Amino acid sequence: MALLLGIILALVSGLFGASPALAAECVPDASTGCVQGIIKGTDGSPAVGVKVSLSGDSEKQSVETDTEGKWVFAVTAAGTYTVTVDGETLPDGQYFKSVDSREVTVELNNLASALFPLSDDPEASAASAAAESSGTSARSSSDFSWPRFWQQFVSGIRMGLLIALASLGLSLVFGTTGLSNFAQGEMVTLGGLLAALFMTFTGNLWLAAILAVTASAAFGWAQDKVLWKPLRQRRLSLMQLMIVSIGLSITMQYLFQFFFGSSVVRIDTATPSTFTLFGVTLTVQSYLAMGVSLIAIIAVGLGLTFTRFGRATRAISDNPALARASGIDVDRVISVVWIVGGGLAGLAGVFFGLVFNGLTWFTGGQMLLLFFAAVTLGGLGTAFGAFVGSMIIGMMVELTNLWLPGDLKFATALLLLILILLVRPQGIFGRKERIG
Repeated sequence: MALLLGIILALVSGLFGASPALAAECVPDASTGCVQGIIKGTDGSPAVGVKVSLSGDSEKQSVETDTEGKWVFAVTAAGTYTVTVDGETLPDGQYFKSVDSREVTVELNNLASALFPLSDDPEASAASAAAESSGTSARSSSDFSWPRFWQQFVSGIRMGLLIALASLGLSLVFGTTGLSNFAQGEMVTLGGLLAALFMTFTGNLWLAAILAVTASAAFGWAQDKVLWKPLRQRRLSLMQLMIVSIGLSITMQYLFQFFFGSSVVRIDTATPSTFTLFGVTLTVQSYLAMGVSLIAIIAVGLGLTFTRFGRATRAISDNPALARASGIDVDRVISVVWIVGGGLAGLAGVFFGLVFNGLTWFTGGQMLLLFFAAVTLGGLGTAFGAFVGSMIIGMMVELTNLWLPGDLKFATALLLLILILLVRPQGIFGRKERIG
């Protein structure tokens, strides 16, 4: 399986091997490290002509953001550097939400980032900067506002829907086979990288996305035929199968990094346009991702509830031996489940790459814990539970930013998971007999 994937990715190693998406003037290699970022206004528009400087380790550089709000520095020595933004050059009515200077640790052959979020409230900006300079958290109850709450609320819905796409496939596979597939994150990454590949060849985003989802579904089918079905026939234990999935995950990560590089890969290199609806500003791609994700999730739910295949899937999930004795072709149903799961994971990867303006070889790996958290929270083996769990996790991740630093947003979601499982070990919609 890894060999087949390697052959496919080898065709594009020249296209993505040394082309960082957000740092067009800096290519990380053995003697070069890159520091980059994007500065955007509160309305999502790029901040053009903002002066950014870098200092440290005898280095002193200065650049201005381009028409997309991007800035980038190339350094030749690993170390800690200070990146400073000149507040006098910010667009009118824009202020720093926290600070105008950050320290960044840079490694050679790698890409580092520094974020400088902006605010349109000068008083809140000054309070936030004072709090951070005094060593206290910049996020406090005084920083709360209803417009910001609704912005984060909708962002939580968006995150929940994206997590649900990947979690549904994970839940279906677990329900029919009992396998906890640790390579699900890499299937998400594969979908995004394939979309970037097909976008390079076709230049059409819709066509690239369709081809990426189709290829991801085919990879899910091939994965089951070549790897999981033979292992099931050899009667390997679930623990052994889980270890194999971890090995597959690591193998795919190395293949992604080898052929696509460690830099950010963007599916659509154009600057995304924004749209404000009821005071909430998101990119057009975000609204599109939310709509298509919801349609896909509803379609899967209806298929599981009202179709013959859905009834067979639920029968296998309840009792595989009895389902086989009843005349259900268990292997065929599991194969279709892998196709659906692969397609959903690929679609999630496409949307992750579009919504967050790029992805790397480890994007899926970073999100994997949230996928498992959503499935576990909603109830193991239940598609509806995976959806509800995903929405809860997504909302927690985004709403946490209202009061706590961004680095803690994933921790609070996982803390909620622990608390709920202490009270209800089977999850919200799970059954006790599925525990263990």
